[in-house]
Amino acid sequence: MAQVTCCIIESSIEPCEVLKMIPHGSHGAENVFLGYVRDINLGKRVTAVAYDAFAPLAVKVFISICEEARLKWGEDLRIFVGHRTGHLQVGEISIGIAVSSRHRDESYLASRYVLEEIKTRAPIWKKEYYENGETDWVRGHALCGHADRGATACRGHVHPHGNG
Repeated sequence: MAQVTCCIIESSIEPCEVLKMIPHGSHGAENVFLGYVRDINLGKRVTAVAYDAFAPLAVKVFISICEEARLKWGEDLRIFVGHRTGHLQVGEISIGIAVSSRHRDESYLASRYVLEEIKTRAPIWKKEYYENGETDWVRGHALCGHADRGATACRGHVHPHGNG
């Protein structure tokens, strides 16, 4: 099994599938983060979101971030990242991150690092659809114009890559 598995996913992310991606007999901790589409953002009622990505580059960025985490918190970490693309309704999972490590601290720290770096470095764009009929591209990735405002079974995947 690969130490790092990353993919862009076009279908739903299943929590049990995320957890299956990282088992390791000598690890005592597994941390799973699931990001959901929420119904309110910046005071506006959200009805749905759409994610678009440049998948080949996004996967390369995911892998790079995961390898950075492994250098910081342990070469034996196992990390999975799966990010959705397409149209998602409120309550659907948009990202799944799982980290397995010998001890819990490394698992928590690596998971948080991977998430925060993906939000700022990966070529993924998010468009929100609001109850009032408006839409808006959401800040997150540096290539999004709103950033200046301040405001290994991976089902349904595209461009899966890992190293191990």
